[in-house]
Amino acid sequence: MHEHTTYIKAKALVDEARAKGLRLTTAESCTGGLVAAALTDIAGASDVFDRGFVTYSNAAKCDMLGVADALLNVHGAVSAEVARAMALGAIEHSLADVAVAVTGVAGPGGGSLEKPVGLVHFACARRDGGVDHVERRYGPQSRAEIRAASVTQALDMMIDAVDAAQRRP
Repeated sequence: MHEHTTYIKAKALVDEARAKGLRLTTAESCTGGLVAAALTDIAGASDVFDRGFVTYSNAAKCDMLGVADALLNVHGAVSAEVARAMALGAIEHSLADVAVAVTGVAGPGGGSLEKPVGLVHFACARRDGGVDHVERRYGPQSRAEIRAASVTQALDMMIDAVDAAQRRP
C-alpha cells in the first residue's frame, strides 16, 4: 500500500514540476537515495529531475553540498541547521529550482537521548527564495519504516514547494 502512495505522490510532483517548467534535486543522508529513486520510478522524470546527492558521510555533505564543517561540529549532522544547509547546497550545486534534504537517525542503532532513533530533519529550498524545515520523530519503528515515512514527508514538502513556486519563464 505504501509503495502505491509514494508512486502517486511522486507522479503528481513530476507532473506539476513539468507543467511549471521546474527542475528538482534531492540531498539525502538517512534515506540513501530513496527519494531520488521514487522520482525516477516515474516515466518521464528526466524532464524535471536534475540530480540526486547521496551525502551519507559528513565529508560528503561538505564536499558535495558545501555544508560548513563548523555547522556539523556545532549542531551535528542530524539537525535543522544542517538540513537547511544541505537543501541550499543542493540548489547551489545543481540546475534545480526545488531541493529537498533529509538527515536523520534511521536506526536501529546510532540514537541518543538528544537525538533518538526516528528523529529526522527535512528542509526544502526554492531557488526563488525560502527554505522550509520540518522535524519528525517517528519513534521506535523499524529502519525501513522510518526511511519510508521520510520519503513520503520529503515528497510532500517538494509538492508544497512546487505549488508555491512561480512558473519558470
